[in-house]
Amino acid sequence: MPATRTTLRRSLAAAAAMPLLIGALASCGYGSQAKKDEKKVVAEGPQLSAPQVRLGYFPNLTHATALVGDQEGFFQKELGGTELKVSAFNAGPSAIEALNAGSIDIGFIGPSPAINGYSKSKGQNLRIVGGSASGGVKLVVDPAKIKTVDDLKGRKIATPQLGNTQDVAFLHWIAEKGWKVDAQSGKGDVSVVRTDNKIAPDAYKSGSIDGAWVPEPTASKLVSEGAKVLLDETSLWPGEKFVITNIIVSQTFLKEHPDVVEAVLRGSVKTNAWINANPAKAKESANARLKALSGKPLPAEVIDPAWPSIRFTDDPLAATLQAQADHAVGTGLLKKPDLAGIYDLRPLNKVLKAAGKPEVADAGLGAE
Repeated sequence: MPATRTTLRRSLAAAAAMPLLIGALASCGYGSQAKKDEKKVVAEGPQLSAPQVRLGYFPNLTHATALVGDQEGFFQKELGGTELKVSAFNAGPSAIEALNAGSIDIGFIGPSPAINGYSKSKGQNLRIVGGSASGGVKLVVDPAKIKTVDDLKGRKIATPQLGNTQDVAFLHWIAEKGWKVDAQSGKGDVSVVRTDNKIAPDAYKSGSIDGAWVPEPTASKLVSEGAKVLLDETSLWPGEKFVITNIIVSQTFLKEHPDVVEAVLRGSVKTNAWINANPAKAKESANARLKALSGKPLPAEVIDPAWPSIRFTDDPLAATLQAQADHAVGTGLLKKPDLAGIYDLRPLNKVLKAAGKPEVADAGLGAE
């Protein structure tokens, strides 16, 4: 959380204290033992300006650009002799802390942690350099207890973490319904229970929560346990598009190694093109990467309904980032941030132009 309120400082400190998970599938709870992956493409050819680049992402399907790009070697092929080092993270604040500490150079991350990290550092630590995914977030509920939206009152609904992207979205949606919830405690007309994604399925089965506003594959995992989809967040956005995953880079790394950043972006653009042209193969590839990280793939009853709800895009959908920041301000979790300069889409637009693709816009929030 931005350092504009004492409570938000405490929230960030607590979240940042969560352990960094290197090569472990922690955020979804589908396994915990990382295993060696023999399929990985090795670095070969001319080296770019850095001997290696450290990339961070989450083992979520909303990060499938990273999963597939890593699994199929799209990133490494573009990097040539520059070695790709990958780390998996449990939460956005942990990834931001790793970026700030220099443990990673580039990361795939949700909009709220990017906004918070940029605001807290007064615009000094990161830039958003590309888009990755839209959608893939659902409100799923126990159908025996909740049949309509009105039935949510008095119920316990999980979000992954205080102030994370889904938490902000749910609190904003609650407020639009005219219901009252204290953002910090989660207490009110609806009880917002911050529950790690890996714990949510067991919490649902035990009755500790009555539903959850969560990303994929957690939403479909809950459905496989008997929950029903009450709302797809996509339906709340103009054009049914909203950013769920961005690509961020340390400003220092961007300045010192622009060729490496461009190579990763070329890999991302090629990955998204391959995903959209080969959805069935891409789904298998993402699942193979999850298996390599955890030792256990997602079962068909989880990945099959989850996959079609996510759109993969190079466009960071900058206007929706501003809207999400406004939502966080409205919930009281964020002091109005100055997001001017949060984007630097010049490297991405250079890559897109070279590939014969249309350029993308920064909604007036670009670096000069």
